[in-house]
Amino acid sequence: MTGAVDPDSVPAREPDGHTGAYHHLAGAGGPGFGSFRFWFATQRWEWSSEVYLTHGYAPGEVEPTTELLLSHKHPDDRDQVAESITRSLRQGEPFSSRHRFLDTAGHTHHVMVVSDRILDDTGAAVGTAGYYLDLGDTLASAERDALKTVMPEIIEARAVIEQAKGVLMRMYSLNADQAFKVLKWRSQETNIKLRDFAEALIAALPRIPPAAPNTIAAFDHLLLTIHEQIPDDSSDREI
Repeated sequence: MTGAVDPDSVPAREPDGHTGAYHHLAGAGGPGFGSFRFWFATQRWEWSSEVYLTHGYAPGEVEPTTELLLSHKHPDDRDQVAESITRSLRQGEPFSSRHRFLDTAGHTHHVMVVSDRILDDTGAAVGTAGYYLDLGDTLASAERDALKTVMPEIIEARAVIEQAKGVLMRMYSLNADQAFKVLKWRSQETNIKLRDFAEALIAALPRIPPAAPNTIAAFDHLLLTIHEQIPDDSSDREI
């Protein structure tokens, strides 16, 4: 395998509409900051030089595997990360997490891992690619700037996909997973990126005839009375 990730070799369709974001981060450099790729079929990891160094290895010194990855995780976070990896493999989802890991010297790193899917030419998810960001007190200003630049783009993209899922759930009485499968199917059939398809769908909603008056009246009632169905202790919960 190759050691460090070559961002220029990432397929053009990866990750879902965030190719520019991923390329920006993968080339940003800096201590405790780097990129990775994980291929579902072979379960092969690729680390950038920064990820090797943050774990305490010289680039290419070891072969990154799931076992090696988990061996570095903080004991209290290991199960959570293992479940995230399993879910990525099982459902073709991005590997994203916020956790702690220990480098070879025993130092604890607090990191955020944000990623998106790698798609093949048919639009099928074949892996996940993204970046590590050190959330510790030594976070460099350049890394903070990178996070501020890229996170809104990623959040916005996922938000519009969630909006489109919500529309499909309401229109067709689907659950969240079923709605996502419908979006994914139309994205693949039309060869349009998922984010672009979702944005177009949301933008076109004003052309749909308004709901019947009795439907709006029923929702008005729900909106004005739903608080009566919420447990009293809900005000103590975090948003």
